[in-house]
Amino acid sequence: MTIEGGCRCGAVRYTIAVDRIDAIYCRHCTDCQRWSGSAFSEQAVAPEGTISATGPVIEFTVATPSGAQSHQRACGVCHTRLWNANSSRPGTITVRAGTLDHNRALAPRAHIWVKSKQPWVVLPDDVPSFEETPAMAEFAAVLTR
Repeated sequence: MTIEGGCRCGAVRYTIAVDRIDAIYCRHCTDCQRWSGSAFSEQAVAPEGTISATGPVIEFTVATPSGAQSHQRACGVCHTRLWNANSSRPGTITVRAGTLDHNRALAPRAHIWVKSKQPWVVLPDDVPSFEETPAMAEFAAVLTR
């Protein structure tokens, strides 16, 4: 089975070769707020190598504050960010969940960087939240529960 998505203008379409994506989280850091133009970025984790795309995908690399390299993929027409791979998380990609075709069915399993969240955003009590990015083992356990 596959999961599909695409950019805002429709020039890029992608397919992720997985049955489902459950590892959804919201990132409230100020970088994500600026990049998304919103209060947070909703993201979905998938195995690297499972995504394929058609259309004008551009790639650019951003150095993170920790020194990791974030390899971003975006539409070459409308510049919608679609997914990225990060050198600090080998073997995975992070898909912008809002670009998935069926994004209304997604339920975040965690909220991170909540120390930077907008004060009017109210988080559910039953979803784990972290002040910053948690340790990888702890974060992976929350996302795969």
